[in-house]
Amino acid sequence: MIRVLLADDEAMVRAGVRAILASGGESEVVAEAGDGRQAVELARAHRPDVALLDIRMPRLDGLAAAEEIVRTVPGTAVAMLTTFSEQAYVARALAAGATGFLLKSGDPYELMAGVRAVADGAAFLSPKVARYVIEDLGRGGGRLARREHARTRVARLSPREREVLGLVGAGLSNPEIAARLHLVEGTVKAYVSAVLDRLEVRNRVQAAIVAYEAGLVGPDA
Repeated sequence: MIRVLLADDEAMVRAGVRAILASGGESEVVAEAGDGRQAVELARAHRPDVALLDIRMPRLDGLAAAEEIVRTVPGTAVAMLTTFSEQAYVARALAAGATGFLLKSGDPYELMAGVRAVADGAAFLSPKVARYVIEDLGRGGGRLARREHARTRVARLSPREREVLGLVGAGLSNPEIAARLHLVEGTVKAYVSAVLDRLEVRNRVQAAIVAYEAGLVGPDA
């Protein structure tokens, strides 16, 4: 059972999310917070598998709470649950260490899938959010500079590590990568950890962005 901390300043939203997660039979909400500061305190106390955070909350917003939870409760994966009108916060959330970004307007099955993915150590972006991130990466005059910088970073990797990074960038989970490369899952986890260390990134989402900018996935692949 996936243990979830749910933080949102609206009680009705919390009730709805709690009911959706309970209906899936895979997750249980072990603690609820009405503001970001309380979310951090409850994360430290309960050490849940996943912290599901709203962005706009009193006392401490979800972005600051996410960064604090990632820093002080490393065993807890963080996913943001918000509205698409707050897309400008996507980059900040990912930089804070969140590995999931879900929309309140999304399908309930998407919510359950997202919680499951981040609990398993994978990344999950709502399809609308993923599209926004990819489009944003393609904008601006700094794209070539980012591409060269990313390729320089990727050059540090072994051929197998680059292969693993490309599959991480394509959104595959560790079991899926293991099946694709005919490796055991433990070996894939070791490769992913090595890739994160060599790229000096905090999580799979940031690694996936490097993979995209380096041309390992997406239009330049």
